[in-house]
Amino acid sequence: MGNTFSMRAGTLVIVAVMLVLSCQNNRESVLRAQIDSLRAQQASAYKPGLGEFMNGIQVHHAKLWFAGKAQNWELADFEIKEIKEALDDIRLYCADRPEVKSLPMLLPVVDSLSSIISRHDTAGFHKQFTALTITCNNCHQVTDHGFNKIIIPTTPPLSNQDFSNQK
Repeated sequence: MGNTFSMRAGTLVIVAVMLVLSCQNNRESVLRAQIDSLRAQQASAYKPGLGEFMNGIQVHHAKLWFAGKAQNWELADFEIKEIKEALDDIRLYCADRPEVKSLPMLLPVVDSLSSIISRHDTAGFHKQFTALTITCNNCHQVTDHGFNKIIIPTTPPLSNQDFSNQK
């Protein structure tokens, strides 16, 4: 009787181990399926391209000019921060693009312009905005996009925004 009990107990242990392993394999299969599904979703998710970011920067560049020209420092500060955010997003979402390696050339001029805006320095703004525009074009040259020449805007990009300082 002792051997029969021992054999049954051994069989039960084996069955229990097999059940545990089966559950683990099943759980692992479910997790693998979920991971595969998430990877597929990620691969098909919308990711803005470099051009979309650059178009946004171009609009903010123009709005920044008219805000600074009107001495609307609050709006100018907002626009320079939008440019910084777009540059950060480019580094995040377009890291595989070779052009991204040239972005650091923009950072000192953007930071300097941000500082000038915080001081409400009109003369400094005009000078540094010109430097920003030149640096944008230098970046375009370095990245073989010299055909995309940026200028200081002559007309506001939007006709439905008042750039004047309301304070």
